[in-house]
Amino acid sequence: MLLFTPGPTPVPQNVRNAMSDETMHHRTPEFEAIFEKTRKHLFNLFGSDEVVMLASSGTGAMEAAVVNLCHNTLLNVNSGKFGERFGKIAIAHGLKNVEIKNEWDTPVSVDEVVEAIKSNPDIDAIAVQISESAGGLRHPVEAIAKAVKEINPNIMIIADGITAVGVEKIDITNIDCLIAGSQKALMLPPGLAILGLSNAGIEKIGKGRGYYFNLATEIKSQRKNTTAWTAATTLTIGLLEILETIEKNGGLDKLYEETATRADAVISALQAIGLHIYPKTPALSMTTIDDENASQIRKILKTDFGVNVAGGQDHLEGKIFRINQMGLIAPYEISWVVNSVELALAKLGRRDYDGTANKIFNEKYFKLASK
Repeated sequence: MLLFTPGPTPVPQNVRNAMSDETMHHRTPEFEAIFEKTRKHLFNLFGSDEVVMLASSGTGAMEAAVVNLCHNTLLNVNSGKFGERFGKIAIAHGLKNVEIKNEWDTPVSVDEVVEAIKSNPDIDAIAVQISESAGGLRHPVEAIAKAVKEINPNIMIIADGITAVGVEKIDITNIDCLIAGSQKALMLPPGLAILGLSNAGIEKIGKGRGYYFNLATEIKSQRKNTTAWTAATTLTIGLLEILETIEKNGGLDKLYEETATRADAVISALQAIGLHIYPKTPALSMTTIDDENASQIRKILKTDFGVNVAGGQDHLEGKIFRINQMGLIAPYEISWVVNSVELALAKLGRRDYDGTANKIFNEKYFKLASK
């Protein structure tokens, strides 16, 4: 079965091998050496002033960011389940919350955010997804961050990059907290979250808030190549392995280029067979199709062609399907996926199969890759 959901993504065999070794105790010089190497790679990946690893899902990192960086009012951008989650976290911790809500195919505009900031002077942090995976859209986070900092440089910018880190190069100039999760572009099992922090963010954190998710406590420990609480040892070993693999395969720039090329080629291939791209500004992390036969297409892909893609949630359940573009994906695998989608349409009597999707994908992909 080919796993093409936008998280979890397939774990490469060499990473599985690395994680299958004997369990290592986290309070040892051996693990501290691995932790130190991993941190160095993460600084290269994030480009931030500090990085922190947490033994949690991405939601844990979202909560840590909100609790430590927002002390009054959070502005969250809700264009999907994960943007909505930021607001729920704020309310759960007794923080005030202002929300900008759009349909799941619609990115927030810079003007909407600026207006909200000017109308609510108590806002001291903004939380927004770079790639909102509920509908597969890309928010203009860098432009938003720049505009907000020009109004008030003390407002913290929290950017959820769980489906963006490792997908594309992110301009972190005005971002105070960038969040990643292990099970997306980093191609690991779920359970490890990472935050990249700015110096301004570290200053705002101060002594930190909360207990397990107190970022001040973790920063102090992780600068010594250990963790405040029990480290996710096996996942950290896997993270080091995948970061070294990316480096051996040509580095981050090559990974970003291949991801963008693949995403572009898949969109062209699926549009060529009459399918519609759901988000108005598609993210590179996934290709999202809205279609009246979305559920049937997913079922045929899985049962007939061994391809598992994701569906929609809430009001989009049964209305969209999402194809992963994150990680190290061989061209023949994604070619099989787009070809299978065309075959599924033929099985549904929607169009005669003539290989158009595969043809367009390969023409586009290899033309772009050769530049």
